Amino acid sequence: MSPTAFPRHPSRPSDSGRLARRVGRDAARLVAGGAVAGAATVAYAAWEARRYTLREVDLPILPPGTPPLRALHLSDVHLVPTQARKIAWLRDLASLRPDLVIDTGDNLAHPDAVPALLDALGGLLDVPGVHVLGSNDYFAPSRRNPLRYLAPDDGQRNTHTPELPWRTLKAELARAGWRDLTNRRDVLDVRGVRLVLGGLDDPHLGYDDLGAIAGPARTGLGADADVALGVVHAPYLRVLDQMARDGYDAVIAGHTHGGQVCLPFVGALTTNCDLEPARAKGLHRHPADSAPGDPGSSWLHVSAGLGTAPSMRVRTFCRPEATLLTLTPTTA
Repeated sequence: MSPTAFPRHPSRPSDSGRLARRVGRDAARLVAGGAVAGAATVAYAAWEARRYTLREVDLPILPPGTPPLRALHLSDVHLVPTQARKIAWLRDLASLRPDLVIDTGDNLAHPDAVPALLDALGGLLDVPGVHVLGSNDYFAPSRRNPLRYLAPDDGQRNTHTPELPWRTLKAELARAGWRDLTNRRDVLDVRGVRLVLGGLDDPHLGYDDLGAIAGPARTGLGADADVALGVVHAPYLRVLDQMARDGYDAVIAGHTHGGQVCLPFVGALTTNCDLEPARAKGLHRHPADSAPGDPGSSWLHVSAGLGTAPSMRVRTFCRPEATLLTLTPTTA
C-alpha cells in the first residue's frame, strides 16, 4: 500500500500554543478590567470633588459661662466663575447665620473670579469677617504633575504665572468690613466676646512675617481679650510653634486640602507642607502630643477646603468642606 493510502488526521495544536493563547486572553481581560476600574475611580473622584459638605466642630476656648459663638471657616475655594454648583452652595451658607467668618485663603483660581466670589459669599459679607491670602490668590494656577506632591519639597513655588487680582479681592473684602490679617494683629468684638487675632501672609510662599505678630497674644491690643485666634493659610510647623508659644487658644488654617486624594484606612498621603498627614484636616492639638491647659500649646483646626486646582478636580475619601466652628466655654 502506498503511503498516501493511510488515513490522515488533522494536526492538533501543541500544549505551548494553547498556553500562549490562554495567557494572551487573560492578559487582555486584565488590561480591560484595569481600564474599567481606572475609569470608574476617576469618575468617582470627579464626582466626590463636587460633593460639598458642611462639617460642624465644637472648639472649647471661650471663658467659662460665655454663650457659644459660631464661626464659619472657609478655605481653598479655588473659584472659577463657571463653577455654578459651588457658587450656589457657598451662597446658601449665609442661611447658617454665623457670628463670624474666618477665610484662610486660596479663594481664586481664575483672573475673573472676584465678582463670582463676591456673589457666592453674598450675605456672609454682612457678617463680621477676617481673612488672609494663600498662594493661589496671588498667582494663576499652572499644570503640575500630581506625583510631585508626594515627593520631598524642592522649594520651588508657582510664582511664574500671571498674577491674579488679589488687590481687588482685598479691597472688596475691606469694603464689606472684613478685617485683613496679613502680617498683623487686630481685635474684634463679636456678640460681647472680645477676640484678638494674629494673622500671617502665606508661609508656603515665604510671605509670612512672624516678627510682625510675635509676642504674647494677650498684650497690647489683646490685653483684655477673651479669646486669641491665630489665622494663617498654610500650617507650617514654625508658624504653629510660635502661635502656640505666644498663647493663641487656637490656630485656624487651610492649604492642605485634607490630602485631597486619600486612601481608605490610610487617610492623607501628603499635606503640601511640613505638617504630618495625620493632622491634614480637622481639629487637633499642637504640639500633637499636648493636652488642653499645657503651657505653650493650642488647638489647631485645618480645613480640607472647598476646591481643587482647576486642572485636577478630583478628590477621594476627602470631600470638599466648609466648617461651622462652635466656640464653646472651656470646662476649667
